[in-house]
Amino acid sequence: MCSKMMLFSEKVRQLREEKKLYQKQLAGALSIDKPMYCRIEKGERRAKREQIPVIAEILQADPEELLALWLADQVTAVVADETNIAKRVLKIADKSLNKK
Repeated sequence: MCSKMMLFSEKVRQLREEKKLYQKQLAGALSIDKPMYCRIEKGERRAKREQIPVIAEILQADPEELLALWLADQVTAVVADETNIAKRVLKIADKSLNKK
């Protein structure tokens, strides 16, 4: 398994604890079992893109913020093994996005 995803998982756990919700409540809303949800919250498993709005609604969170954190985790996972050029890759991607 690649490096743990932490930005998204930490935020989701923080929000869930603030709302005093149980992991099983979110797991049920996502139609997954509690152990699978637990792995998402620990950063051991990635949430699916389509689960982000559901999580945001339940936790009364900004869906764009959660999506940004989720995407940042995806990018980190992709470039984790290429740390020597990761910043260069991100600069190139930024330039490409700014051209659009």
